Amino acid sequence: MLNMDIICNFGKRTAMNVSFTKKQEDYIAEQIKSGDFQNASEVVRDALRLHEVYRHKVIQDLKAEIEKGWNSNPSQRSVKDIIQSRKEKQ
Repeated sequence: MLNMDIICNFGKRTAMNVSFTKKQEDYIAEQIKSGDFQNASEVVRDALRLHEVYRHKVIQDLKAEIEKGWNSNPSQRSVKDIIQSRKEKQ
């Protein structure tokens, strides 16, 4: 596992020590080699930005599904029927 110092921007730049697997290290190196990024910090910042967007979307989608459930009519099926149906699909 690779330990790498990453420069983060929390109002000012701060160094953090982060550990990566070999696969992650190779991916970071490939991204830098491609010319898309100048250094590991840029790769990690981009990954974190994308992760933030992804997490926001997942949470929004879950909230929408919960709201849809609360606003729907009650199921006519029993809990036993629902469980049995799930078992049959597996």
